[in-house]
Amino acid sequence: MGLLLSLFLGVSGFLFAQMGHDTLPSSLTLSQCRTYALTNHSLIKQSLLDEEITRRDIRIALSGWYPQLEFDANMQHYFQVPQASYPNLLNPSASAIPFPANANNTSGGVFSASQTLYSNNLLYAARTSREQHNQASENTVISKINIYVDVTKAFFDVLLTEEQLNVLSEDILRLQRNYKDAYSLYKNGLTDKIDYQRTEISLSNMQAQKRSTEESLKAKYAVLKQFLGVVPGKQLTVSFDSSKYENEILIDTTSFLDYSKRIEYQLLQTKLKLQNSQISYYNWSFLPTFSAFYENSSAYSNDQFSALFNKNNPTSLFGLKLTLPLFQGMNRIENLNKAKLQFHRLELGIDFLKSLINTEYTQALSGYTSNLNELKIAKNNISLARNIFNTVKLQYTKGIKAYLEVIVSETDLRTAELNYLNILFRVLSSKVDLEKALGIIKID
Repeated sequence: MGLLLSLFLGVSGFLFAQMGHDTLPSSLTLSQCRTYALTNHSLIKQSLLDEEITRRDIRIALSGWYPQLEFDANMQHYFQVPQASYPNLLNPSASAIPFPANANNTSGGVFSASQTLYSNNLLYAARTSREQHNQASENTVISKINIYVDVTKAFFDVLLTEEQLNVLSEDILRLQRNYKDAYSLYKNGLTDKIDYQRTEISLSNMQAQKRSTEESLKAKYAVLKQFLGVVPGKQLTVSFDSSKYENEILIDTTSFLDYSKRIEYQLLQTKLKLQNSQISYYNWSFLPTFSAFYENSSAYSNDQFSALFNKNNPTSLFGLKLTLPLFQGMNRIENLNKAKLQFHRLELGIDFLKSLINTEYTQALSGYTSNLNELKIAKNNISLARNIFNTVKLQYTKGIKAYLEVIVSETDLRTAELNYLNILFRVLSSKVDLEKALGIIKID
């Protein structure tokens, strides 16, 4: 029965794991990527396990407030029974009379119960339980925010490469048409072979660039899969609407930098509270531990093993226990001084963290605003480059312009389109950095 149950649980677990992987669609939006990563990434799972471990540690530390019950039992057989000497009352001047101190066989059992009434250790555990839990939760939030940012940037990196491939594919189609046109003009004797050969060179270079971009796309998908926490063999594609992202690039750059919104700052504040509690613990660790106890014991003895449990000599008692540390070799004082130094070190860490956050915010804001300005220029450049290309292409077909100018204008258009894509996704990435620096990324 137990074997069948184990087999059933194992198969159920395997099927559940398979269903978990199958819930991931093959075509992913950014929102789906974030949601899946925040649930399935190994770092998130480890952080959640750390939270559960912390909860268990808190319960373990607080378990001392409950009554402690014990039962001890023993059974002994003496090969040599201890001897006791008794004076000879009939002849006081004679030697003492040896007599067995106990029977050959003894057995006993002790039931004991104790209840701690006051303990500095237990008070410290109770005072710090909330901060310990908060610290574990804040570490999880930090992991989630980092994964959120990493997944977002990896997603945008894949999108950028996908869009670059689209631009290159369109350019290849255009070059193929240009090649046919140039070759037709050459065959009809209207141009020499240099025009179509130049087109052939441009087409070959473009195809090579596309193959390189396709290879780099594989590597970028691998990075995205890593942050998502999916198996490497899983086939994924990203789904996106470039116009949607263009409408989401704006953020309020006048927002005031509030350090308290950063989870790293909150975590450091929690550590300060814990350290302050530790200082208080060592300050009061000279106080005694006070507890109550009760014992009930049974004692059996007989020279004959078969009759060992025929007679019981029970005892019971109740008492109070006070343990007062008198001298610990300066242990308390040194621990107290150490805790104060650690508290001061954390205070210095807050100053350093504020400086770090301010630098991160300044860099993110600078990067975002500069990229946003470049984006406006790049978008205008695409319109200009497309108009120039269409004009030059029309003039070439009418014999006004040389084919070299067609190639140059076409290269300018492609450069403008790729440059716009690069800047667009730089803006989106820098926006995420700015949101992280401001502490406004909210993880549900």
